[in-house]
Amino acid sequence: MPANVTILKIFCSRLLSITWLQNHLLPCPFKYITGIECPGCGFQRSVIALVQGHLHQSFTLYPASIPLLAFFTYGFADKRFNLDTPENTIKKTVSVLMGMMVLASYIIRLRNALPVHH
Repeated sequence: MPANVTILKIFCSRLLSITWLQNHLLPCPFKYITGIECPGCGFQRSVIALVQGHLHQSFTLYPASIPLLAFFTYGFADKRFNLDTPENTIKKTVSVLMGMMVLASYIIRLRNALPVHH
């Protein structure tokens, strides 16, 4: 099989999987019940934008997605290769930083979404 055909098959399968993901996003029960976005709303769309190569759009949809993905990758690598200290200092520190980042982006998003009364 020629290399061009293989590359074309990989490209088409990637496009089909992205389209499938875009059409099958998990709904947010918190937003459904309250009408207010939860701290995780936008993560799925952000990851899809990142896979498509739209870095700015990914950051705009959910600023913490790239650091969170890096943190999850580190967590899996640490499980396999024991990268952290015995006290899990790195994971604990980065977990707190990730929580603060998610909370800060959520507060900013809520502040921008709520109407301002003067």
